[in-house]
Formats: sequence, structure tokens, C-alpha cells
Amino acid sequence: MAGHSKWANIKRQKARVDAKKGKTFTQLSRAIIVAARHGIPDPAGNFQLRTAIEKAKAAGIPNENIDRAIAKGAGTYQDDGVILEEIRYEGYGPGGVAISIEALTDNRNRTAAELRAAFSKNGGNLGETGCVSWMFEQKGVVSIEGEIEEDALLEASVEGGADTYKLIEDEDTKGAEVFTEVTNLENLSQTLKEKGFNVTDAELRSIPNHRIEVTEPEQARSLLKLIDTLESLDDVQSVTANFEMADELMAVAIA
Repeated sequence: MAGHSKWANIKRQKARVDAKKGKTFTQLSRAIIVAARHGIPDPAGNFQLRTAIEKAKAAGIPNENIDRAIAKGAGTYQDDGVILEEIRYEGYGPGGVAISIEALTDNRNRTAAELRAAFSKNGGNLGETGCVSWMFEQKGVVSIEGEIEEDALLEASVEGGADTYKLIEDEDTKGAEVFTEVTNLENLSQTLKEKGFNVTDAELRSIPNHRIEVTEPEQARSLLKLIDTLESLDDVQSVTANFEMADELMAVAIA
């Protein structure tokens, strides 16, 4: 199966535990800031902001923190003058796996240094801007959990303007991911909800145009450790990689 999708499922399970930690609070708060910055600071009219707020509340972030993040994004919060900057970093993991990183930082030199160290310690290297971006395409992705009746999903996906979907059948997770153009994400999410599907997430994601198959245990172990290290950095919002890995190999690599 697509390795990074499997890894994403593992990370979602881990997030249920990590949600109480400051690291996750920081990421979710910054996601609200970005959403408020790119649209109106009203969740009723800003789908990205509404989604970010829902995630923050699910993680237990207090309303006052959410309101403060919205104000920071809107530019109406008077604080210490910290300016957050959105930056995409790119690099290569073990075996030439392409990795795209979305970051939000108040100090790009610090963030670049942390990323460079993470890559070098785990068999990869941080590259120049544009070195791997051509391998990825930005898409809207709606995640669904629960038992899926495929005919019903196909019908709802077509009605919602989806490009394609992928069923997920892991030991602990059943569901699907439905893909669409960035501008159609809100419409697709709403359509799937109206059709009775349990929508758990709606996000923008970099989707690889082609994938590299990972078959060696040591490479797999180093690659997953690298991704985990990158995602643990406070400034990092998301990490996407273009690898495929057998479930059995992944189980060994993360053991």
C-alpha cells in the first residue's frame, strides 16, 4: 500500500496520545493563525479556519487560545511583535525518497538549522527550494472513518466533484480518503457529510506524482525515524514523502 498513507494512519493514532502535549497545541494554534491570515477571520465564512478550529477543540485547546490565534492571524492581536512566516522546505530521505515540509516559523534560520540536523542524522539531506516540489501536486483530501459501502462512496464522490478515492482497511482503521481539486474541498466535505459519511478531516495535502518503493529494513527504519523527527519539530506543520512500503516491513521498522 502507499507507505505514507499507512504512516499517516499511524500518526493519527499517535496524535490521540500526543494531543495533550504542548507540541500539538502549538501546531494546531499555528494552523488557525494561517487560516485566519488567508481568509476572513470568521469560521462561518472560512472553511480552512473552521476546520482548524474543529481540530483544535477536539484536541482540548481552550477557547481563549483559539480566539487569540484567530486574532493573531487577522492582525488584530497586540503581542510581542512576533511575525510567523510560511515556508516550504524540501529534501531527500534515505534511498532518494522525496520529502516536502510545510513550516510556520518566526525564525527561518533556526528552522532551517533544525531541519538540516534532522536530515543529516537520519541518512538524508535538506535540499534547495524546488528540488522535489515538481514531484508533488497540491490536492484537497477528505478523510472518512468507519465501514464503507463502496457503491455509496462512489456515488457521493461523483456528486461532490471528487477526482478519486482510496479505501483504507488496516487492522485498527477502516475508512477512505477522497481526493479533489483544492478549490472543491469544502463542497466535497459537505457533500460526504450530507450523505452520512463520518468525515474526520478535510485538508490540503501534497500528493506525490510517483512513488519510490522501500524494501530494505534499515532504509525503512531510517526513513520513518526521519519523518517522525521532522514532524516532532514545533515549526513543522506537515510532512509528505513519496514512498511505498509493505505493511509487514513498516511494522518491523517502527517496532
